[in-house]
Amino acid sequence: MKPDQLVVFKYEDQGVATLEDGLFAVESKLKDPAFVERLARFVKATAKGWQYAIDHQDEAVKIVLANDTAGAQTPAHQKRMLLEIAKLIAGGTHGIGYLDPASFDRTVNVLLSGESDPVISKPPVGAWTHAVWEKMGG
Repeated sequence: MKPDQLVVFKYEDQGVATLEDGLFAVESKLKDPAFVERLARFVKATAKGWQYAIDHQDEAVKIVLANDTAGAQTPAHQKRMLLEIAKLIAGGTHGIGYLDPASFDRTVNVLLSGESDPVISKPPVGAWTHAVWEKMGG
């Protein structure tokens, strides 16, 4: 199928966008400053890696393809996916790794809103923190 044959439905346009990727930890571990420091270094390194991939797209695509043991990926698809990630990173107001509280609230509302079968039954309390972001110097 060619890209111009696809009909793309963006969850945000449909009112059902939810947060997808995140860094998860047990709350008690976040009381350990060394643990928070390791997470902050990890997020910082991840951001640096994504920025490198965006700045060096051809090289990044070659790296992904070289590690595709199934042989299912194509250069065109990987380039398209990288361009989509670049939009997300450039579109953030605080940079990669920051959890926007409004996006969290929107996700909770979507997960609560299933009329016959909601994903969650009550809003989570204490489910997120900016402790790692703040440790990064954010």
